[in-house]
Amino acid sequence: MRPRDPRRLLQRRRLARARVKILRVPVSEYAPDGAIGSKQAAELTLPRAELERLWAPEHLERLARTYWSFLTRFSLGILRVLYGESSREVVVLTRPFVLLRFHKPEYETSADCGAVSWPIDRGLLVAPAGRGRGYLRLSVSRDPEAEGEEVVATVSSEVVNFYPLIAGWGWFSRIGQFIYNQTQLRIHVIVTHAFMRSLARLELEPSRVGSLSPAERPLSPAASPGRDEP
Repeated sequence: MRPRDPRRLLQRRRLARARVKILRVPVSEYAPDGAIGSKQAAELTLPRAELERLWAPEHLERLARTYWSFLTRFSLGILRVLYGESSREVVVLTRPFVLLRFHKPEYETSADCGAVSWPIDRGLLVAPAGRGRGYLRLSVSRDPEAEGEEVVATVSSEVVNFYPLIAGWGWFSRIGQFIYNQTQLRIHVIVTHAFMRSLARLELEPSRVGSLSPAERPLSPAASPGRDEP
């Protein structure tokens, strides 16, 4: 493994406006029918004023946009997200190589928690039994009773009721689950933790859709159905 450049680490610390701590949570759980659930979480410690500035529904949508944008950057542009009126597709460069197809996101907001869920439709990574089942959820919460100049927000990413094709089914499922854990799940955890660490700068991508913005606005040309949103 190539040693980290101390100059880059120092630069990241200077630019960071929050401290990120990856939390240890159960990585995955299998149901008897082969469905898997996994979760990653992190605590962001940041100035109260920064959290108050970001604590608005539109920033939840921007967090979701930042997640997909980070996936494209992390994969050096190999993985892309295609936005449609009723779908989001994670593709290898372009169609027809659709790894995951989601229905349009569903948002939940309250005074101290916000979540965006993408229901799973289908894709090359989804077993036939998992089509139209499960979801990916990104959420953020805070303690309403926290005091002090610095506060903690918890960010989590969950995959619920996912049926990975690589895990197989029937007699092969035990072997397939091991293969999934050592390949697809391991990569997912690495990417998700890297995304959470990137939030230290508190820089969220602007939303192209704007469904949670204070003033409703039409779908922009860059986010029109079938177009790539880099």
